[in-house]
Formats: sequence, C-alpha cells, structure tokens
Amino acid sequence: MSITNNGMVLGATPVAADGPEWVAEPTAYDAILLAGFGGPEGQEDVIPFLRNVTRGRGIPEERLEEVAHHYRHFGGVSPINEHNRELKAALEAELARREIDLPVLWGNRNWEPYIPDAIREANERGFTKLIAIATSAYSSYSSCRQYREDFAMGLESTGLEGTVQIDKVRQFFDHPGFVQPFIDGVRDALVKARAEIDGLDLGSEVQVLFSTHSIPSTDAAKSGPESRGFDADGAYAAQHRAVAEVVMAAAEAALELDSETSVPWQLVFQSRSGPPSMPWLEPDINDAIHALAGGPTKAVVIVPLGFVSDHMEVMWDLDNEALESCEDEGFWAVRTPTPGIDPNYVTGLVDLVLERRDGVPVGDRPHVTDLGPWYDVCRPGCCENVRLGFKPAAAGVAP
Repeated sequence: MSITNNGMVLGATPVAADGPEWVAEPTAYDAILLAGFGGPEGQEDVIPFLRNVTRGRGIPEERLEEVAHHYRHFGGVSPINEHNRELKAALEAELARREIDLPVLWGNRNWEPYIPDAIREANERGFTKLIAIATSAYSSYSSCRQYREDFAMGLESTGLEGTVQIDKVRQFFDHPGFVQPFIDGVRDALVKARAEIDGLDLGSEVQVLFSTHSIPSTDAAKSGPESRGFDADGAYAAQHRAVAEVVMAAAEAALELDSETSVPWQLVFQSRSGPPSMPWLEPDINDAIHALAGGPTKAVVIVPLGFVSDHMEVMWDLDNEALESCEDEGFWAVRTPTPGIDPNYVTGLVDLVLERRDGVPVGDRPHVTDLGPWYDVCRPGCCENVRLGFKPAAAGVAP
C-alpha cells in the first residue's frame, strides 16, 4: 500500500493529526460514517461473504462450508445488515430531534455497501471530514484496528487520501449508553427467573454468563496499548470484565438485594474458529454451562456483552447452541437483548460524535469503569495482528 502518514495520524483531521490521546479542540465534521461488519443477504452471498471475512487466513473451503451451514439455516440472510439500516435510521432520527445537521453514511468491511463505497459517496456529496462509528465496542485487532485499516485502504483504493479525512469515536465499551441496555437486560432476566422458579436463591442458584467473541490468545495479549500494563488477556478481556462488574452491581442494586447477596457470574467466550493447536480465550460458553451441572445452579442468564446487535453468532451460538446446552442440563435459561436500537445506545452514539465535534475535555466524558474514557486516537502499537503485523491504519498513531 502506498499510503503513508509522514509521522502524523493517517487520514485524520488537523486537530487529531499529531495523535493526542483525547482531542480537546472542536472539529466541524460533515458527516458520520457508520462502519459495519457486513453480512450476506441471500444464499448466493454466503460463500463469497465468508471468503471476504477470511481473506488471507488460508481457511479451507470445507471449513467455510461448515460455517455456511449456520447462515443457510436462516435462508442465507444475516440480520446484521438490516440492523445497520435500522441503526442508521435511528441515528438520523436522533440527530434530527437534536437539530444536528450530520448526514449518516454506511459502509461495511465484508459486504455491500463497502467502506470504499461510503467514502466515494462522501466525496461526491462534498463531505471531507468524517467521524466514524464502528459497530464494535471493545479493543482488539478485529474489533478496532481492522476497521481502522479498512478506512486507510478505503482512502487509498478510492484515491481520496488527502481529500477525505476520517476520525473515529473512542471505543465505547464503558459509555453509559452502551452499558445501560445490558443492565436493564440482566435486571429483567433475574426478575423473570425469580418469578418463574419458586424459592429461587439469587445468591447461589443463578449463574450469569457474560459472553463475547473468543479471539486468539496472542491477539488478546496485544489488545490495548502496552503501556496500560494489562495481563496476558490484554485490554479485550479486562474491558469486558470491568463492564460485567458494573452491570452486575447496577442490576443487583435495582433489585434491592441485601448487602450479603451477590449473584454469581463469569466471563465466557464463544464462536471460536481457529485450529485446536492455537490457544483462544476460554472458557467456551457451552463448556461453562456443562461445568455447572451437578451444582446448585438452577437458572442461567446469558448476556451477549460483546455484541452491539443480534447477528449470526448471537442467533446461532447463543440462541441455538448455548440455550440447547442449558436445556440438556435441565437449566431454566434466558438470553438478554443486545443494545440494537435501544434509545440509550442510540443517544450514546450521538453523544460520542458530539464529544469530538465539540472537543469535550476528557474529564467531562462519561464512562462507567476505571478503564475509560478510552482514547480518541489509538496509541502506538495498539491491537497488533500478530500473524500479519501492522498495516497502515487511520485514526491511530503508527504503527
């Protein structure tokens, strides 16, 4: 790739170009770039989509066919594109309600409409300063840096580097707008469990499983900047654990549990796709469910903490496989909602855009864990792809 940044943040607006941790100067953005993962919308799309997702990883066709079965079960249609259409409309409505003139453009990493399509549209409409929202809340290669690499590739492939500039809102794992839907979901699930299971002891007979996508252990270790001193599972696991603690404390407070009652919970992982020889984050959610058998657990609450919306890995891995594991063990079980277009979430995303538009000081930015607020401009070396190394990436300090 020919694109370079000459010591500055690649593709950034002037106030972000020298790489501050938090941008404290206002920026007159022209539009919002909603960046999604993308998904197939018909049976004929499934294999080409999976090839896009796995490009460069050497995944054999037979493995793609195994994963394709999940999509084919639902007619070859992932709900993720429709969700992003709904989220785009919800953002537009919230912006209109607040009388904020910022059009929303939508581009995906792995399926139509692609990120370069959105960048071309921006240029055609005269938009030169974009603020991006990636539909992923946490820090890792696949949930942050890969989006930033795609922004850089999009600028390069369209020939619009130096013309269109792209900043990105901070990772929003601990923004209250993202966290509140999970608090509501866990609270409602515990109320439902207690109503449907006579004499249920929330302090010993319930297990709350906070589930997120597993990633290779080597990638986890590189998530977040090294200077933060995270353990071997990196910022990725630390952020999830910190948010889970906040969710549980708030849900327990809402239920007015006595100070001696603490609902058991754990962080679990799902959707592993690597070879058995490669360590990935564990435990797998199904293994965790089966490990509860024979103990005091009667009810399991599954919380899709790593996901912003329902998509294939929520519908298949949780609603199908994990709930089936619960049924096999005789557990009462429920899966809580993803944020989707919850008003708290939509409002929070707009607030994140306004942080950058208005240059809100870091001390005035809402966050519910001690890890945040996260950085506006990703730090040097953050979220390296260990297998492929560093590629040019927008919205972060090189490498």
